Amino acid sequence: MKALRNDSSKKLARGGAAVAALFLIPLLILVVLNTDSLPQLTRLRESSITQVSDFFISIRPKTSNQVQYLGGTKENVVQTVTQVSDETVHKVYSSSDVAARRSKLSCNVTRAGMDICAMEGDVRVHGKSATVYVVAASHDSYRPENGTVSILPYARKTDGGTKVTIRLSAPDVTTDDINPPRCTVTHDVPAVVFSTTCCYSTNFFHATDDTIIPLYNTAREYDGHVQLLVTDYDHKLMFKLRHFLAALSIYPVIDFNADDAVRCFPLVRVGLERHEELRINPALSRKGYAMKDFRDFLRSAYSLKHAWATPAHQSSSQRPRLVMVLRRGSRVITNEAEAIATVTEVGFELVAAAPEMVRDMATFAHVVNSCNVMVGVHGAGLTNLMFLPNNATFMQIIPWGEIKEIGWNEFGHPSLDMGLRYVEYEISAEETTLKDVYPKDHDVFTDPLSIHKQGFRPVWEIFLNGQNVTLDMDRFRGVMQQIYQSVTIT
Repeated sequence: MKALRNDSSKKLARGGAAVAALFLIPLLILVVLNTDSLPQLTRLRESSITQVSDFFISIRPKTSNQVQYLGGTKENVVQTVTQVSDETVHKVYSSSDVAARRSKLSCNVTRAGMDICAMEGDVRVHGKSATVYVVAASHDSYRPENGTVSILPYARKTDGGTKVTIRLSAPDVTTDDINPPRCTVTHDVPAVVFSTTCCYSTNFFHATDDTIIPLYNTAREYDGHVQLLVTDYDHKLMFKLRHFLAALSIYPVIDFNADDAVRCFPLVRVGLERHEELRINPALSRKGYAMKDFRDFLRSAYSLKHAWATPAHQSSSQRPRLVMVLRRGSRVITNEAEAIATVTEVGFELVAAAPEMVRDMATFAHVVNSCNVMVGVHGAGLTNLMFLPNNATFMQIIPWGEIKEIGWNEFGHPSLDMGLRYVEYEISAEETTLKDVYPKDHDVFTDPLSIHKQGFRPVWEIFLNGQNVTLDMDRFRGVMQQIYQSVTIT
């Protein structure tokens, strides 16, 4: 009997354990499903996997839009999210699909140079159709005619590119024509949509003036936690700017036109804030940014060593370093060898920067940053002055033809905003090769402004693309000596 009682007790104990296990299993499942500590667990409603050129990224909306790189690193190249098949993208849970929040749209489409719209709340972006949906827009939102507005997100809107259409619905409107698609990917960081339209992507001045500086001014305030979406995606330009883009955003850049996902964001900005040529106006900047802030950011992005130009000692073997930006094709210094020899004789350590050196932005940034002085004929290559250390000297050689105002607006004034010293060397009628093409009594020499009145094309064809310069070596030497004295100490 005792043995039977013991056996019965054991059976009861086992039965109690089994019952307890039945109660514990659902609790354990609940804990597992609500933990982020199991990296191998795939939760289809909270993740999507998107193919990215040579490797994959996994976007997990619940972890501040973190990106896990599988088979690649962010340093490889600028990552581009390519077109995604229906089989690849899983439906992502979105709170906006359950309970729509009141959203707001504000736009400024009155400026001559750029259009800008900002949306917050429930905002859904479908890149492939170039459409942004503002769901349940509040009554105090910007209300375009027919509930839609199309803008060009390039900073010079007159130069074309893909139009982005913004569609909004009123709080209680649910007609089929404005019913937004459901989210497939949900982000918890803002987005900036901008264009790298084809017109000027190979021109470094325009790449900087129309994209780099405006993008900094628009996206820097998010301290890296911003998703960049690019229309008219220019692969070469994106690769050229890879260090800048990686410093501006910790997430892969998305090719807007090729992206078939419906991405939902709490805030979206379409278009970039551009002020003046190579300049940021602090009074107009949303966060009061100035060119000093931009240059500090560049030094960090490119790991540049010199914040300030250090004067060289005339009495020592140390020589101030000068980079001369050389051109090929137009506005070439025809007596280049003499100019180089003169600079060296005056006392500078010279870096002769031909176009092949200037082409690699990241490498050339370090070269420029190591110099006390930059010299060159007006042209896109001079844009690299933004990498000079503070208090360095920049000398612009202005071609013949009343180009002084253009030179001042594009490089002179900006150089002062950047904390540089500015020197101007204006070519005389005897130093231009135009004297071998036109007689001395031609308007090109007697009335250059009459050429300007005919429009930009003749100015470009004659004064910018149509001349080279032959420096007066005595005059050039005198200017170089003055600069040498200013950047050295006795």
